[in-house]
Amino acid sequence: MNVNLHIERLVLEGIAVEPAHRPALQAALQAELGRLLAQGGVSPSLAAGGAMQSLRAGGFQMSAERHPTRLGRQIARAVYGGLAR
Repeated sequence: MNVNLHIERLVLEGIAVEPAHRPALQAALQAELGRLLAQGGVSPSLAAGGAMQSLRAGGFQMSAERHPTRLGRQIARAVYGGLAR
């Protein structure tokens, strides 16, 4: 099964990401979300071709070290958790 996911805009409330770190964050988010989707799939409604206008992902605890790769993975897990609901 192929899954096409398009995220038009990602809003991170309360998290400042330096412009230089955005590519690493994006790459980590894409890789982790792809891994989670491949491993766990999506809900039957989305698998049938459903679309979501917006998704409110859950929160997460940020570590003291705000490394963009780690942050990207955390965001991906929160987004995937929202997709699973």
